[in-house]
Amino acid sequence: MTTTRTPEPAIKPSLPIVDHERLREALEAGDIPTLLMVHTCLSKDGELLDRFAPYIASIFEPPREVPPELATHLRERLFDLLTSDPPPEDTPVGDALFKKMLQTAVGESVGEEFIPMLNEQMGFEAPELRSQRGGRRAPPEDFNVLVIGAGLTGLLAAIKLREAGYRFQVIDKNPEIGGTWWENTYPGCGVDTPSHFYSYSFELNPDWSHYTPCGAEFQRYLLGVVQKYDLRRDIQFNTRVTECRYDEAAACWRVTVEDENGSRELLANAVINAHGPLNRWDWPDIKGIREFSGALQHTAAWDHSVSLEGKRVVLLGTGASAVQVGTAIADKVGHLTVVQRSRHWLMPNHYVAVPEIVRWAQHNIPHYIAWFRFRAFWFAADGLFENIRVDPNWPHQERSISALNDAVREYCLQNYHAKLAERPDLLEKLVPDYPVFGKRIVMDIGWLDTLCRDNVSLECGGVDHVEGDTVVMADGRRIEADVIICATGFDTSNMVGSLEVIGRNGRNLRQEWRDDPRAYLGVAIPGYPNYFITVGPNSAPNHAGGQNITSESQIHYIIECLELLNERGANTLEPSQAACDRFNDEVDEALKDLVWLHPKAPQSYYKNQKGRNFMSCPYRLVDYWWMTRRPSPDDFEIGYGSDAGEQAPASATG
Repeated sequence: MTTTRTPEPAIKPSLPIVDHERLREALEAGDIPTLLMVHTCLSKDGELLDRFAPYIASIFEPPREVPPELATHLRERLFDLLTSDPPPEDTPVGDALFKKMLQTAVGESVGEEFIPMLNEQMGFEAPELRSQRGGRRAPPEDFNVLVIGAGLTGLLAAIKLREAGYRFQVIDKNPEIGGTWWENTYPGCGVDTPSHFYSYSFELNPDWSHYTPCGAEFQRYLLGVVQKYDLRRDIQFNTRVTECRYDEAAACWRVTVEDENGSRELLANAVINAHGPLNRWDWPDIKGIREFSGALQHTAAWDHSVSLEGKRVVLLGTGASAVQVGTAIADKVGHLTVVQRSRHWLMPNHYVAVPEIVRWAQHNIPHYIAWFRFRAFWFAADGLFENIRVDPNWPHQERSISALNDAVREYCLQNYHAKLAERPDLLEKLVPDYPVFGKRIVMDIGWLDTLCRDNVSLECGGVDHVEGDTVVMADGRRIEADVIICATGFDTSNMVGSLEVIGRNGRNLRQEWRDDPRAYLGVAIPGYPNYFITVGPNSAPNHAGGQNITSESQIHYIIECLELLNERGANTLEPSQAACDRFNDEVDEALKDLVWLHPKAPQSYYKNQKGRNFMSCPYRLVDYWWMTRRPSPDDFEIGYGSDAGEQAPASATG
């Protein structure tokens, strides 16, 4: 386990560009606001920003057309900059000009609090290297970190731990990396976050084939990252962690793992549990379903040997996975019966290919990919936060929570009415009666069109039981089937999964959490020293955005906790109960002002059986990013010596 410097960014365009024909084609096809930002980066001249600003609107406003002569002027000036020899000096722009660029690019105000996060997350600045911090003490050679899971977050942990010089090992139950994106291979599996936003900030990808990627393409992206950072040497595959037990005398974790050779024990000074909440699926609790005489499928464990050609298929569920798989298979099956238990708001979307010339631009035009990522982020992440905030003065609380939320509702309704104009029966069954974002919104990439097909029917209500080859509905109706597809989600409230986690004094995390998990910052738990989780309680970015930014925030914070240990020469670190309680009180208070607690908001995987939202982060991504910059020593109990319960001397807690 050696320390290596983080590799240089994947995209390093060089100037001047000599392929003038391709450049002109790229400038013609390129995104105008993005090209404007590239021009400003290279010219340091903000004059064009003022000329273009009246024509660049927020996504929440009616689109405005840039005058053709102004667009041509920009392309010609940028062509000259990109082909000049010697090329213009590519140095950072000043702070004032940079903020003006940000605001012009999206046609909205961009607060000062966003700028440090944007510098990091958009790839505007190279990532900080902990190994090169001045005066930093290198981690002890005998300090070992165990990472559970080799998905998006676990791989990120490995990259950052190695750069910082920590000894670590990654354990994964699967035979390959990827986690969710290795396991979910059902037809139509995709990502509903924009491609150019859903990636590591330090590994932007110029080669996305579509503006929203399919699952297999994102898995290929992760495979490329693993190869570039040579991560396989530190990953143990086909190995399941069954227990993490804290040894107080030794101030370490005894971790039991199982593989084909049986059980064994590993010792770790710290554990990062990155197995994620979308990892524990099970068959729905429907009597007789396991005895179904046909083929039984779950979207999270798809059997590709099962043919669907001409078959009678029953699809249980209408959430994101159901919509994707149903749309993908409808033209192949004999008949598709969709069983809807609850209604979801559908947001119109399209599976649009990225033109090859735009991919060329991202490879060859400096700064293009970073500024394109910024626009994708801004309108798909914190730009949507106001849509989930309740305006107590909004007069139409029965249907929406604010004027912005109502506008999104109308936008969605236009799509329903346009596509279901000749199917009022479907319109009546599909449109929800709760505000948009009351539960996870679903992307309509052909779903409403699919439901209008002659070989597709929609059934509402619950399933009572399965009998032989027949699905029996609660009202007694019988639906014969050759295949049942369960798109019924995951057991998210059981955040421990099958893992036994035993902390200080024999504390059992499963028993403490039950179905109401709580943690400090969604990352650390009192009584469980040096045990960290990712995508923990109330840390999921459910207002929009991508898990990638939350994962980077959490891994950054976790390693900063390890850095604090190292700096203090301490053994253990855990949040105090008071700090954890305070954080969760603040979370519960913040949730009161958001859409998920609206009286009409339905039960969803965000909530436990009592209706408490244990999953969603009630803060913007930028707020959470700031919360996770550095640990506050006053919120932690720091242990010294072999007894992890021994408190730090007063001089070390300051």
